[in-house]
Amino acid sequence: MSLFIKMEVDALEDVACLDPELLQLPEVSPFALKTSPQLVEDLFSQWLSLPETGHLVKSLIDDAKAGSSVNAFVNLSNVNVVGSNSLPSMFPSGNAPPLSPRSSSGSPRMSKQKSSPSALGSPLKLVSEPMQEVIPQFYFQNGRPPTKELKEQCLSKINHLFNNPLNGLQIDEFKTVTKEVCKLPSFLSSALFRKIDVDCTGIVTRDAFIKYWVDGHMLTMDIATQTFEILRQPGRKHLTQVDFRPVLRELLATHPGLEFLRSTPEFQDRYAETVIYRIFYHINRSGNGRLTLRELKRGNLIVALQHADEEEDINKVLRYFSYEHFYVIYCKFWELDTDHDFFIDRENLIRFGNHALTYRIVDRIFSQAPHQFTSEVEGKMGYEDFVYFMLSEEDKSSEPSLEYWFKCIDLDGNGVLTPNEMQFFYEEQLHRMKCMAQEPVLFEDILCQIFDMIAPEREDCITLQDLKGCKLSGNVFNILFNLNKFMAFETRDPFVIRQEREDPTLTEWDRFAHREYIRLSMEEDVEDASNGSAEVWDESLEAPF
Repeated sequence: MSLFIKMEVDALEDVACLDPELLQLPEVSPFALKTSPQLVEDLFSQWLSLPETGHLVKSLIDDAKAGSSVNAFVNLSNVNVVGSNSLPSMFPSGNAPPLSPRSSSGSPRMSKQKSSPSALGSPLKLVSEPMQEVIPQFYFQNGRPPTKELKEQCLSKINHLFNNPLNGLQIDEFKTVTKEVCKLPSFLSSALFRKIDVDCTGIVTRDAFIKYWVDGHMLTMDIATQTFEILRQPGRKHLTQVDFRPVLRELLATHPGLEFLRSTPEFQDRYAETVIYRIFYHINRSGNGRLTLRELKRGNLIVALQHADEEEDINKVLRYFSYEHFYVIYCKFWELDTDHDFFIDRENLIRFGNHALTYRIVDRIFSQAPHQFTSEVEGKMGYEDFVYFMLSEEDKSSEPSLEYWFKCIDLDGNGVLTPNEMQFFYEEQLHRMKCMAQEPVLFEDILCQIFDMIAPEREDCITLQDLKGCKLSGNVFNILFNLNKFMAFETRDPFVIRQEREDPTLTEWDRFAHREYIRLSMEEDVEDASNGSAEVWDESLEAPF
């Protein structure tokens, strides 16, 4: 037994020897009482033998027989007061310090909890029931209902536009409603019309439009949610590539910048496909072909649609809809597809960019490590697969491109790029340098340059997050498998650097597509001139290269 416990037990034994009339228990720890249960029983027996205790028990029995309320704590406190007054004091009369307040349980904390405000003399009034704060509804399953003022404004415009004998509008007349009432890009007009005209009557009435747009709470949704609801199929929670075809058909039929394509329907289809592939490449971050509402909100498609609706020159809409961008992609694919079966194999892709890529990276692409091919032909990529590849190759600064090439270099798929994996791809680069009589750069030096460029969190590997946090990440991949761009980076033209700084809004893809379109258009002009008559041929016309 410890010294402290022993002292407490000794004190209790001394108290037990006192006269019962002077029995006052000091504060004793519960542990000391627990270790000496016999002492507790002795103290309780002595307390029961006190005269005051007998009076207390008798009074309680009398109260119980009389049917009056029994309050043992009040009577017990009276007994304690009497007992305390009989104690001799070691202080002169009137000079004793006040004792700490005690409840029947011996705990001041319990005394505070059991006391009522009225017993303490508090001026505060008792509140029988807690105040209930009314929280206004903030979630609406079918969308927030419109305000009265907004609804009246919308109905006024609807009544004005639907004011005709038929009390309805046909599809070619409905575009005004789409732009003025719904505030949506005009290319969504036909999709919205068919969404309301479920019975294919060819007319959308005023009541049908109000039921869908106003009563269906479409009026108060944000424009991304409105677009998502208009395009998605019933019962689905995502958009597919097929859902965007009505938008592209409307764009091709009505946009003045694409009017020249109306006589070539086959290129209209290719243009529409390319635009849709580009949309899913950038916005569908999961890569599963199912575009969610969250992905649509986080992307810039709505802004691009609005820009295309306001801009007559479609080539100025660089995001997704530029015809020049489509032209470059399609011509590159057609150049590589020598047998024109609309498929590309390994040997075709090796010729891309004047044999810029290594065999090892091409093999990784055809292993479908970065992107699952949509082509059903073994060992060949289709047009959609080529669009994904080309956008990744020509703009390595974008997040989709970084993810594409990261999966290629990550041979074991563990989410990090190790020096061994990077060396595997750089070995072929080193061999190509020797074959081209260029001064080779050892991998050890390259590895130091890469780590200095990226500054990864860990010293032994590079993660995808490290690459996304660095503006020079694309150069890492050029070093590993694209010798032409690697050499161009080492000997950067100051004029090109100044151009990039003057217009930082342009991406690497925008600059590449612009250069290639000029080159391809000049080549086409030369071919047209060489195939023309003598009167058309101009001797002063020089080849661009």
